[in-house]
Amino acid sequence: MRSNLKKMIAYYKPYKKVFFLDMFFAILSALIALVIPLVVRFITSKVIYMDTQQAVNTILKIAIGMVLLVLIQAYCNFYIANYGHVMGASMEYDMRSDIFSHYQKLSFSFYDDQKTGQLMSRITSDLFDITELLHHGPENIVISLIKIFGAFIILSNISWILTLAAFILVPFMLAYAYFFNRKMKAAFRQNRIKIADINAQIEDNLSGIRVVKSFANEEIERKKFKQGNDGFLAAKKNSYHYMGGYQAGLTAFTTMIQVCVIVAGGFCVSKGILDITDLITFLLYISIFTDPIKTLVDFTEQFQNGYSGFERFLEILSIRPDIADRTDAHAVSDVQGEIAFEDVSFRYNDGENVLEHVNLHVKAGEYTALVGPSGAGKTTLMNLIPRFYEVSSGRITLDGTDIRDITIKSLRDHIGIVQQDVYLFVGTVYDNIRYGKPDATKEEVIQAAKNANAHEFIMSLPNGYETDIGQRGIKLSGGQKQRLSIARVFLKNPPVLIFDEATSALDNESEKVVQESLEKLAHNRTTFVIAHRLSTIRNAENIMVLTENGIEEEGTHKELLEKEGLYKKLYEMTLA
Repeated sequence: MRSNLKKMIAYYKPYKKVFFLDMFFAILSALIALVIPLVVRFITSKVIYMDTQQAVNTILKIAIGMVLLVLIQAYCNFYIANYGHVMGASMEYDMRSDIFSHYQKLSFSFYDDQKTGQLMSRITSDLFDITELLHHGPENIVISLIKIFGAFIILSNISWILTLAAFILVPFMLAYAYFFNRKMKAAFRQNRIKIADINAQIEDNLSGIRVVKSFANEEIERKKFKQGNDGFLAAKKNSYHYMGGYQAGLTAFTTMIQVCVIVAGGFCVSKGILDITDLITFLLYISIFTDPIKTLVDFTEQFQNGYSGFERFLEILSIRPDIADRTDAHAVSDVQGEIAFEDVSFRYNDGENVLEHVNLHVKAGEYTALVGPSGAGKTTLMNLIPRFYEVSSGRITLDGTDIRDITIKSLRDHIGIVQQDVYLFVGTVYDNIRYGKPDATKEEVIQAAKNANAHEFIMSLPNGYETDIGQRGIKLSGGQKQRLSIARVFLKNPPVLIFDEATSALDNESEKVVQESLEKLAHNRTTFVIAHRLSTIRNAENIMVLTENGIEEEGTHKELLEKEGLYKKLYEMTLA
C-alpha cells in the first residue's frame, strides 16, 4: 500500500504551487472558523458589562473585524473550490493520458482477453473517484485536524471536565468506524467490478445491436443485462448495508457527545464550577469539534472509493507490453520488402502451438497468396510480420534484418494491411482516408481515393469528402468501406502489403471493383494475400497452402493443380 500511495502522491508534483496554496487557504479557513465562537464568548463575558458607548464602539470594531475575516474566508473557500478542483481535474487529465497511452502500447494478446467496457471504466468512473480523493482528501484532513486540535485546546482552557466528557466517546467512535470501513472497502471494490461488467455488457450489446435485431433477440439481451444489473444491485445493497450502519452509528456518536457535554455542563453550572457564558461557548465549539471528526471518518469512505479505483488504475499500468522495442532497435528506410520466416513457431499464451517450424521466403515485390482450411493459422502467420504477436521461436526477417531489431513504429510504417472487417472511425470520409498519412494534403487524399476507385462514389455522397460516415461507417456499403480502407493504404504507400480476405464478404460486383483496386495497390510491392475465393489469386506468383502441419504445398496456380493435392481439392470446392 505504501508503494501505491507514493505513486498516487507523485501526481501532485506538477501542481505543487497550487497544492500548497490550497493547503494554506484550507488552514486559514479552519483558523477563522475557530475564532468566531471566541468572539461570542468575548461579547457575552466582557462587552455586555461595558457602558453603552464603549460596548457600541467595541461591537463596531468587532463587526468590521468579523466582516474582514468572512471576506478572507470567502476567498479561501473560492480558491479551494475553484483552483483546487482545477488541480484535481488536471491530475485526472494526467492519469487519463497515462492509461490511454499505456493502452496503445499493449499488444493484441492483451486485448484478446479483455472487455472494452471494463477498460473504459478504468479511464472514466475510476479516475473521477481518484481525483475527488486527491483534491478533497488532503484539504479535508488538514481542515479537520486543525479544527479538532484547535477546538480541543480552546475547550481544555474553558473546562477540562467538559472536554473529557466530549472526548470520552471518540475512541469508541473511531473503532466503530474502522470496523465498518474494512467492510466497505471490500464492498466498494466489488461495486467497481460489477459496474465494469455492466459497461462491458452494454458495449457488447450496442456494438452488435444490428445482429440482436436481425435475430429478434431483444428479450434475450434484456435477460442477460438483467442478470448483470441484478448482480450490481446486490453489490450496491451490500455496500449500502454497511454504509447505513456506518452513517447511523456516527450520527449516534456525535449526538451522544453533545448529550454528554450538556449533562456535564448542566452539572458544572449547577455546582458553580462553570458559568453560563463558558457553557454557551463550549456548545458552540462542539459542532466545530464533532463535524470534522465526522468529516475525517467520512473521508475513509472517500478514500476507499478513490484508492480502490487507483488500485485498478495501477493494475493496468503494471501490465508490461509483451511486445516492445529492444534497447538497440533501430528505424529502417529504403525497405525493399524481402520477407523470410526461419523455423518460426507460435502459440498463444494459454495454448499449444498454432504454427510449428514454418519456413518461407518471399522476394521483394513478389505477390504471394496463402490458402488453406479455416483454423490453419493463415491470419496468425500474417499477424507475426508487423509484430502484432511475437514469435514463440525462430525469427522473421525484413530485408535480412530480424524484425525484432527494428523499432515497432518503423516496422509498421512500412506495412499496409487491408482486412475483411474494415474499421472506419467516426468522422468524415476525408478524415478516414487521411488516417493513413495524417500530414497528407487534400490533393494526396483525393489521388489515393482515385487509385482505390473510390473517388467517384465519394463525390456522389451528400457532402463529398466531408460527408460524415457514422459509427464504423454504417452509412456506407461493404464495398465502399473496403475501398476507403484501400485508399487509406494507398496514402500510406508501404512497400509491404497484407490482404486478409479483403473481398470475401463482398458481392460479385463490389468484389470486382475492389479486386481491381487491390491489384493496382499491389503493383511493385511485396504482397501477401489470404484468400477464401481461390479464383481471385490464380495470377499470384506464388501460392502457399497452409495446414495445421505447416506449409504443405507451394507453387503457382497451374503447378498446384497439376500436383492434384490439397490445393486442387480446395479449388474444386470453391468452383462447386
